[in-house]
Amino acid sequence: MLTSTRRRLLYERLFVWLCASAVVIPLLILALLVGNVAIAGAGRIDWAFLTGYPSRRAANAGILPALVGSFAMIAITGIFALPIGVGAAIYLEEYGARRRLAGIIEVNIANLAGVPSIIYGMLGLGVFVRLLGLGRSLIAGGATMALLVLPVVIVSAREALRTVPYGMREACFGLGATKWQSIRQVVLPMAAPGILTGTILAVARAIGETAPLVVIGALAYVTFLPTSPTSQFTALPIQIFNWVSRPQEAFVVNAAAGIVVLLATMFVLNLAAILLRNRLQKRVH
Repeated sequence: MLTSTRRRLLYERLFVWLCASAVVIPLLILALLVGNVAIAGAGRIDWAFLTGYPSRRAANAGILPALVGSFAMIAITGIFALPIGVGAAIYLEEYGARRRLAGIIEVNIANLAGVPSIIYGMLGLGVFVRLLGLGRSLIAGGATMALLVLPVVIVSAREALRTVPYGMREACFGLGATKWQSIRQVVLPMAAPGILTGTILAVARAIGETAPLVVIGALAYVTFLPTSPTSQFTALPIQIFNWVSRPQEAFVVNAAAGIVVLLATMFVLNLAAILLRNRLQKRVH
């Protein structure tokens, strides 16, 4: 019979094995799926594919309007989400820590972080597209995506503000600075690496979302580039969805190539967030 010590060690090893399997197996499945997509689409990616316009012939189809639309949309998303998210984080962390309103806002932010993305699309359709009359425009898509990533930006900005030692604030107060002066000149520069990293990661999530754009009515077939925030647009996820829904095998290959470009874009954004954080941290310290 097993002693209690051996039984406990056996259970611990079994628990560790189960935890490792829960992490490793999904990663292996994901790697297999990404590998299959990369193999299927890598041969289709060339300069003509990146700079071409959609076509009813799969061999001539490109992703330039979708690529430009995606970058324009995430730029608008960052313009909306960054100041609002950082402002909300400053209020919650620096001014309203003990206020009742701050507690209500904090609970709602936690709830919004778990809302499905399609609900944000319905909200964008009702508010930006119909109520404000923005139509199926870039600014409507960017504002909808800003709502989607806003909880992530607020949470990451608050965590970045918490990393600044409170003694730095007290030192500013001791020198006669006001609360806002201490925040603007000391706290925000020191928290900037974490804030920008969280914002870039949130925007990287937005670039891969499809459901909100489908709901607000982003176009699936676009043969022009957006020229202003009020222009109609498409995005990479919408273009990929359009190609996958077609029965021809050649369009499925195009979709695989589009997925590879989308993954590469998200990887570049994440890499930029890491490099920017490291560079700003060196400047601060």
